[in-house]
Amino acid sequence: MLFWFVIVAPVIVAEVFRSPMVDYRMVALGAAIPMLDLLIARASFLHTMIFAVGSLAFVMLITIGRRLLRRRLLGIPIGLMLHLVLDFVWLNDTLLLWPAFGWSLSDVMVPLTERSQSLNIGLELIAVGIGVWARRRYELDDPDNLETFRKTGRLPRSATMSSGLGGTS
Repeated sequence: MLFWFVIVAPVIVAEVFRSPMVDYRMVALGAAIPMLDLLIARASFLHTMIFAVGSLAFVMLITIGRRLLRRRLLGIPIGLMLHLVLDFVWLNDTLLLWPAFGWSLSDVMVPLTERSQSLNIGLELIAVGIGVWARRRYELDDPDNLETFRKTGRLPRSATMSSGLGGTS
């Protein structure tokens, strides 16, 4: 289940912030990082609010006086936070608020492994549909815009500044 995180998180950020200067690739990366827990077959600190907020604080500290680097790296903690929302981690207070309810996460499963496979497949299909919509919405069917996105992670200013979700400019 990758599309649900790496497509939907950047689209949410694009629709909420409408900024042509965000590196949406970093948002997708941040949204994918907690999936590393699948390698150990259980949830870890990667699925916790403290990790997401700590990564935000870390980015803010290491980029003092380096505005352009900060703008690029802020996508990672934003993606991490959106992963918590998109993975329904907020339904598991032991995981979300770790270590508030104890230090052990040994019996906590990765949220997507606890959901039914049919729900996960449905979410992936929804994400693909959102991806098709977003490709048109953000003018990525234009080869120049797509190349700019691949190189910089930025979306065209004309697409991000217009109203979204089916609205008109």
